[in-house]
Amino acid sequence: MNQQNRPSSPDSAISLDQVSIVLVSPQGPLNVGSVCRAMANFGISDLRLVEPEADYLSDPARKMAVKAGFLLEQARLFPTLQDALADCQLAIGTTRRFGKYREDLVHPDQAAAQALPLTVSGRVALVFGREDKGLLTEELDLCQTLMTIPTEDAIGSMNLAQAVTVVLYEFYKLKGQLQGKTWGRKRQASNQELEAMYRHMRQSLLDVAYLDPQNPDHILRTFRRIFGRAGLSDRDVKVLQGLWRRIDWVTQELAKQDR
Repeated sequence: MNQQNRPSSPDSAISLDQVSIVLVSPQGPLNVGSVCRAMANFGISDLRLVEPEADYLSDPARKMAVKAGFLLEQARLFPTLQDALADCQLAIGTTRRFGKYREDLVHPDQAAAQALPLTVSGRVALVFGREDKGLLTEELDLCQTLMTIPTEDAIGSMNLAQAVTVVLYEFYKLKGQLQGKTWGRKRQASNQELEAMYRHMRQSLLDVAYLDPQNPDHILRTFRRIFGRAGLSDRDVKVLQGLWRRIDWVTQELAKQDR
């Protein structure tokens, strides 16, 4: 099949543009600004405010947003949470309080696994409550999934902006994993690349009489285990291939001198 005509992976269609952050009656402008900065860090741009008590366009909010001030400018205001969620096919409400009507809570990584596939065809909302008392039970009723961040019981409730950051990190990380991103980590060498390197290595070490021609794999298996523990990247393999090529060249030059 022509590569251009191959169907794309469903994971490639996952989009954080389809994730909305909904803040219900946020009280602190510093928190709203910090939420915008976290959103920009993780590639999310749709901020929805339900009856904000904070002056979200104030100087303190803008200072905390840093370069994400544009998200404050384009934030959308709603009179009720129901209105804010009208176009969303999944709403995930956050809570730290447990008990009746607050059961079967998921953690942020589980929420990401549930929500991200839905962004292929619709919008997902992450709903955060007030700094002092969170979301009311009737507001959580509007959410299909309830989420909590595991914390110590002594101080269980997180700062609003910090909670948003933790959740968005899990969403961004999972999206990257599904789409094969590594963020500065080297790509692991494929089995095909490793086997090609081992074949080359085997022959090069045979040519310099390092391996026993009667049982060359005895020592080679030890190298396999060493390199296996190291977890070679594709660049590591290229460097080793360069070493074998150099050995090959030296071997050929010495053979020429012996003629």
